[in-house]
Amino acid sequence: MRLLIVTQKVDKNDDILGFFHGWIIEFAKYCESVIVICLQKGEYDLPANVRVLSLGKEEGGFWLKYSWRFYKYIWSERKNYDTVFVHMNAEYVILGGLDWKIMGKKISLWYTHKAISWKLFLAERLTDIIFTASPESFRLRSRKVKVLGHGIDIERFNPQNQVSGNLREQGLNIITIGRISPIKDYETLIEAVEILLKKGIDLNLKIVGAAPIKEQEKYLASLKAMVKEKNLGEQVLFLGSMPNNQIEQHLLSSDIFVHASHTGSLDKAILEAMACELPVLSCNESLAEVFGAYKNKLMFNKKDAGDLAKKLEDIIGISESEKKELGRNLRQIVALHHNLKDLIGKKIKELNG
Repeated sequence: MRLLIVTQKVDKNDDILGFFHGWIIEFAKYCESVIVICLQKGEYDLPANVRVLSLGKEEGGFWLKYSWRFYKYIWSERKNYDTVFVHMNAEYVILGGLDWKIMGKKISLWYTHKAISWKLFLAERLTDIIFTASPESFRLRSRKVKVLGHGIDIERFNPQNQVSGNLREQGLNIITIGRISPIKDYETLIEAVEILLKKGIDLNLKIVGAAPIKEQEKYLASLKAMVKEKNLGEQVLFLGSMPNNQIEQHLLSSDIFVHASHTGSLDKAILEAMACELPVLSCNESLAEVFGAYKNKLMFNKKDAGDLAKKLEDIIGISESEKKELGRNLRQIVALHHNLKDLIGKKIKELNG
């Protein structure tokens, strides 16, 4: 197979999209050649059969330049690819879909978000296959949808990997990872931490994530004001954005991962924590099936700091052997159902079908 991938960014150090670098490497193992068209490129280290073509955002510019380059690339490279894989951005399917149809290319889209927009409606008509991580991650009804799970690099997110001791804070280490946005509901998590501190439990909370747009900057400022008002400045740490290749070390130096997000779709951050054998807590309905028998133990009610605090206290109270068994079983869930190697293999099989 000769594959064209269209994605937003190729940069192994990017805090949000750095994981996709690993996806490209895995795709390259199955393909004769891979061409990647991205809006922006940074640092990458990819196999010899991969070429990266940037639309040029790293150079500066505007949408007209990006669009011209996009059409230039898909047309000039048309003899060098047979199949198209678009990552998340439905607008690329809209831009290139008719051209790809005329060229006889097979079009696929990976999409994991509960939002349904006119762009998604239109992209669904143009694609041949839509891949997603869970039923909750793609909510537009379509016979084209293939639910395959997420793609977590379980060799990288592995408790056997060495951890730098200086990443640990004093007491119990709680961590959460995600962009700083109101839908992530960090207020509930901060309030739960306050409840536990008042009970005399020595702990701290690390919040890893960036606030790249103005609305998110305002939300971050409100969170910091909340922390200051509650006198939690020493216990609640805002670490900001972080290169993707540093995430696993922070997970492996933590004790519990909490996911208070209301996105409704299966978030890979919690699966990465599970792969590290961390006990995890979430209020996201998409995790109910993933947790299976652990559902009641690991899920808390949305916007309910008291319930979250109770679930945290329950986890803190279990024995070390119970904690290790829980961690091993959570990692096994990821290995069986959300393994990167298996995910890419399934996609290739579908695309070859």
